[in-house]
Parts: sequence; C-alpha cells; structure tokens
Amino acid sequence: MKNKYKNPVCDGADPFVLLHDGIYYLYSTNSSDGFRVYTSDDMATWTDSGYCLRAEDVMGDKWFWAPEVMYRNGKFYMVYVANEHLGIAVANSPLGPFLQEEKRWLNEKNEIDGHFFVDDDGTVYLYFVRFDNGNVIWCAKMNEDMLSYDKSTAKFLFRAEDEWELRDCSVVEGPFVLKHNGKYYLTYSANHTRSEDYAVGYAISDNPMGPFVKASCNPILKKNEAFNGTGHHSFTTSKDGSELVCVYHARPFRDTSCPRQTCIDRAKFVENLFGGDDILVIYGPTSDEQKAFETEK
Repeated sequence: MKNKYKNPVCDGADPFVLLHDGIYYLYSTNSSDGFRVYTSDDMATWTDSGYCLRAEDVMGDKWFWAPEVMYRNGKFYMVYVANEHLGIAVANSPLGPFLQEEKRWLNEKNEIDGHFFVDDDGTVYLYFVRFDNGNVIWCAKMNEDMLSYDKSTAKFLFRAEDEWELRDCSVVEGPFVLKHNGKYYLTYSANHTRSEDYAVGYAISDNPMGPFVKASCNPILKKNEAFNGTGHHSFTTSKDGSELVCVYHARPFRDTSCPRQTCIDRAKFVENLFGGDDILVIYGPTSDEQKAFETEK
C-alpha cells in the first residue's frame, strides 16, 4: 500500500470504480476492442488485470465506451456502450469475462452512458443518455432479468440549458446518482468531452425519476491550472465508508491532444449555510500528492 498518490492514476476515460470484497475494480474507456480492468487495494496503485470484456463476446464492434458494473444476486452486470448503443453483459467475477448469451442492444435508439442506481427498496433504475438534438438524460426502471429496461417507464429528465453547459455543444451526459438525506443527487457532465470546459454539475429531486432541479453552485468540478476537460465521473467510497470518492477523467491543462487520464479526488456533502439541501463538493482536480485511502481495517 502506498501512503500517497498523485493524479492521474492511470490512463482511461469515463472511469467507474466498483468496490467488492475489499478490492477496487476500475473500468474505463481504454481499448478499441473491449475493456481492460484495473485492480487496487487502496486506489493509489493500480494493476492492469487484463481484458474483462472482448468485442467478440458481445454486441458491437467499435467505440467501446463508458462501462459500469453492478453486483446483484451473485452476478456482475456490465452496462456498456458500443456503436453508440447500450448493451448489458454478465459475468461471475468482476474480472470477467463479461458475455452476452444473446447478443442484442437494450434499445435500437442511439443511447450511451448507462448508470445503474439501486434504491433503498431494491428497485434498480437505469440512467442513460439519448441523442435528441444534443445529448439528453433519461431514466427507466430495469426489468427483473437485469438485462433489459421497462420502456413504458422511460422518462426524459433534462438537457443542457445553462450557460456553463453550452460552451461546446448541447451535451449533458455521464449520469451518476447519489442518495443523501432522502434526496436524489443526479450528477452529470456537460459540454463536449473534447472541450477544456467539460465539467461536472448536479441536480436534486425527491424522486429518482424527477423532476430534478439543477444546483445553483454548478459546476462543482471544472478546469484549473493543472487539468482541463474534467468529467464523466463516478463515485465510490473508502472501504470503511467514511470517505466519498469521485473518479473522473481529465487532460493536462489545455492539452486536448493528450489521451484522457483517470483522476481520483475526495468529495463530501456539506451543510448549506443559507438553508436548503446539503451541497455536494468535489475537492479537485488536484495535481499534488494526496493521502492514499486506508485499506480495510
């Protein structure tokens, strides 16, 4: 275990981290023909553990993006993007191999950036991005098989409208939901991923399917003197649950030719001193050494 780490921690875009049985598994956009998985004990040192999904085992043959994994009922479910469509593959291990017994898309419509959210009552929701005069965020309830979503429940949530969201294209994408004090915080990225103004904001609702109200403090993760293009994130926790952690991709400042790299920083809900809902804060992007996360006690 390292006592310190420094961003970026590894290559890869659209990162998602699964904490399972004391090990962190990092999935990201990192290969043209599937996904490689990285493992770590402390989120400071990452080991390339090889391919967890290969193109020949699933629907799709190009543009493998934004994988996310959920553990449920003894299986691991990966929602992924290929050919600008969503698919779900299943494995018995977080290392894969993730396979589709029946190779098919979730929907024939162009949809990307799937995110599983499991509510307190066990209901599983899928948040995703649909192409509709830009990238817009939708939500639907998953069916019991966890291989499809109930199209009758599919609902449009919101699109890019605020000034900070429209600096390069009409894009909101990369949804990820946190539940805090009974409220649903739908975090998302805005602007095109090529833009140095790619950044993260959030919206709040009393219901997982909205309506959502965007936070006045947006964006909560944006460029600084070290990194730009900060976005398409996920959240995890330290092993003891005491620290909230944001995992995202970025580029060195103003270098849009550099491959996107994975960064990790702490996050926290803080009291709103003016009243109202707690504020979600991401303490980044950092470029100096940070304390590593504790191993399981």
